[in-house]
Amino acid sequence: MTIDRRRLLAGGAALAGAGSLAACDEATRDRLQARLNPTRTAGGGSAPAGPATPAAAPEAADSAVSETVRMPSQPWTYQAFVTAMAASERPSALTEAQFDQIQARKPAAIQRIKTYLDGKFGAADPRVVQAFESVPRDFYHYAYAARASTAYQAYEDNPKPWAIGHGSVLSDYLGQAYMTQLAEPKPTDVTLEIGTGSGFQSSLLSRIVRDSYTIEIIEPVGRAVSKIFRPLGYDNVHSRVGDGYFGWPEVEGGFDTIMLTCVAQYAPPELFRQLKPGGKLIIPIGQPFRRGQVLYVYTKDEDGRVRSRRDVGVFFIPMTGAMQNRPRPQGAASGG
Repeated sequence: MTIDRRRLLAGGAALAGAGSLAACDEATRDRLQARLNPTRTAGGGSAPAGPATPAAAPEAADSAVSETVRMPSQPWTYQAFVTAMAASERPSALTEAQFDQIQARKPAAIQRIKTYLDGKFGAADPRVVQAFESVPRDFYHYAYAARASTAYQAYEDNPKPWAIGHGSVLSDYLGQAYMTQLAEPKPTDVTLEIGTGSGFQSSLLSRIVRDSYTIEIIEPVGRAVSKIFRPLGYDNVHSRVGDGYFGWPEVEGGFDTIMLTCVAQYAPPELFRQLKPGGKLIIPIGQPFRRGQVLYVYTKDEDGRVRSRRDVGVFFIPMTGAMQNRPRPQGAASGG
């Protein structure tokens, strides 16, 4: 499928017509292409290429199963926003009037998501729509390099990706809705996202599944975003800084869904080992900064056999670390 960048960034109708998903804006793409390494910070440091060694991860069994979408216990008000931003150690100059304008745009965005999913899947999964209603997207609009809230951009009429600093992005909300419904999350599931970014995708999943794990290789982003979940009460989101190429092997039992929100040249073998029988690996495959990237869905049968299918054309920022430094292992699944 040929990717038309104008249509990808022109809004929901064009995105639905193209059948493609985008995960970075043009400025971010050009900046990343110039340096070919989004893990490098302004000070010249870079995130570790190998797996990090964080504190022991909580076991998935520690979290309770919720048979319904986890909705907030308190309304999302301006004071709640200010309190949560302070607790996450992120300054914000948003006024109450601006906050009210943002919330006024949300119902139309939710309807846009529902219409989009109706068109793509025949019917929107009500749990996915409820998850979007539950998670305050404005809380995730933040420029980490500049240390400034960009909440005023949330729930835009023309869905598009937003740069959040250090070469990372907040993907457009229609693309995130698509990938969430594609995963078919269930209340008993344990999921892993490779490429935390803003934390929005892992938060969406956490409202439906038992445990949502997420890994970010860009250290300043991963460290900062790790502080945003608990202020919202999202105690079933577990984050770490590290190289997603190696997955999260410490999680006992593996994962029902592994989702990459960055493009890889092939599917890392370790991820298949951590995928449960009956599980699903959703991964963009293609070359960095080039057209022709495709979202692949790999499923693991109960007997361990892996099957694959092509889904839609995509455009994502590249997976870095071991994916860039290691040749493709013999027998590794690719999009060929």
